[in-house]
Amino acid sequence: MDSLAALALPDLWDRLTGTQPDPDLWVVVATAAAALAVVVPHTLWRISRNAITIAHEGGHGLVALLTGRQLTGIRLHSDTSGLTVSRGKPYGLGMILTATAGYTAPSLLGLGGATLLAAGRITLLLWVATALLVAMLVMIRNAYGVLTVVLAGGAFLLVSWLAGPQVQAAFAYAVVWFLLFGGVRPPFELQMKRARGGAGDSDADQLSRLTHVPAGLWLFLFHAVSLCSLIGGGRWLLEG
Repeated sequence: MDSLAALALPDLWDRLTGTQPDPDLWVVVATAAAALAVVVPHTLWRISRNAITIAHEGGHGLVALLTGRQLTGIRLHSDTSGLTVSRGKPYGLGMILTATAGYTAPSLLGLGGATLLAAGRITLLLWVATALLVAMLVMIRNAYGVLTVVLAGGAFLLVSWLAGPQVQAAFAYAVVWFLLFGGVRPPFELQMKRARGGAGDSDADQLSRLTHVPAGLWLFLFHAVSLCSLIGGGRWLLEG
């Protein structure tokens, strides 16, 4: 038994740190088209947006921890909204960075994923995503949130352990394209809500109160991050 473990651990390490061959260009383009197909139509977006909410709230939570705040819980709701609660000073740099992280997280995660894929680190991307989802699961405080994170984490785990290299590559590229495309739509949705007089307590409005910078400028930042991430990440994926 010990000898099997000794043989398996180096193999696992090699899989994690090694590189995998890039998929054919048609796979990259097909996964981009598939990602667009679940982001653009409103009916499919109502479902797929749950994954963007996981990234959004996970971004809040991760940055809260990194800035020294106490993360007390994350809730994900069936209407694709979410709530991340942390304790600490209700002002200052930590609070500003935590509030900024939500709308920028999906796009920045997509950009980071594109960097890994461009370097051929497909397995590493899948395992890092699984680890982040497991860590997030610990902080989920409602049943629907647990269900969505378990389903997402289970998908990554099954693909990373059971699927062949080509399926892993297609899955990883589809996920990264989805984060890049899906990260663009929420800032536009927020902009439309604010134009109709809604979303008065949005992240942009909270940041405005924290910094005395107009909420519109923070909304511009969300747009800039998402669009630049899509352009840069998309270029790396297509050229990889």
